[in-house]
Amino acid sequence: MSETPRSPFTPAVQALMDNVKRAGFPPIHTQPVEQARQSYKIGVGATTAPPLPMARVEDFTIPGPAGELRARLWAPSTEPELPVLLYLHGGGFVIGGIETCESMCTVLAQHSGGAVLAIDYRLAPEHRFPAGLDDSFAALQWLVANGRSKGLDPSRIAVGGDSAGGTLAAVTALLARDAGIPLVLQALFYPSVQLGMKTNSLLTYSANTLLSWDLMHWFETNARGGVLRERWHREPLHAPAHAGVAPAWIGLAECDPLTDEGKLYAQKLQDAGVPAELTVWPGVIHDFINLGRFIPEAADAHRQLAAALQRAYQR
Repeated sequence: MSETPRSPFTPAVQALMDNVKRAGFPPIHTQPVEQARQSYKIGVGATTAPPLPMARVEDFTIPGPAGELRARLWAPSTEPELPVLLYLHGGGFVIGGIETCESMCTVLAQHSGGAVLAIDYRLAPEHRFPAGLDDSFAALQWLVANGRSKGLDPSRIAVGGDSAGGTLAAVTALLARDAGIPLVLQALFYPSVQLGMKTNSLLTYSANTLLSWDLMHWFETNARGGVLRERWHREPLHAPAHAGVAPAWIGLAECDPLTDEGKLYAQKLQDAGVPAELTVWPGVIHDFINLGRFIPEAADAHRQLAAALQRAYQR
């Protein structure tokens, strides 16, 4: 009598995956884009912990390369000269927004002691990549030039993001280095940093998880079509040089198609002499940081990143 194969997931993740399967929700990649965006927003709202109350929450717009960008600032105090994290949400360059990263952003603000600024960068397919990258770098430049008008310290800026937002954060950090803009940290949750290599984690975890091969293909198909000036603007693993870029904090999920490339990026940075702290949470899946109502590792990941930000702000 053969034994039942052991699940690679934690019990909480396995229970969540079973519940998703029983619910029979249509996969994101089978929905029209606008419906997919609403489905993701509703889904994240149901799975994240509620946002923490903040001393200051401010909505405003900042100038982007193709018009005004919606932005939201969370701050744990009303003190001036707060350090700030520019946070770039995930969603494959197609879905997601300020509201889908709000819960974690409030935790990061509360426990790091710094402010967090998130933007609604332009999404594909209406605005093909690299439109979102152009918006992200414009937001960083705005922070440098105008952060003090919002009570922020432009000498203590970090950039971060998850998934596609991690890609944007990694490339923005490279662009900042090239522009002479010092950053205290780049914080990357399971970034997509290359496209051509079929890694072991991609082959192992691109089926029967939240980030399937079909969904990744749907994201990339919708995102393509813009004028990519450099390959590494989408695939930062292939930047010609990584020396001198901001120190990195990289958080990965073990059971995620993108895990191996996240490890490769950490190694690439370390080989270039860049401090890169890497943490892999066992048994969890892509987007686990947005599953805090069900997966306890989400809160741990938020706290660990907040602690890394606090250390970076104090250096």
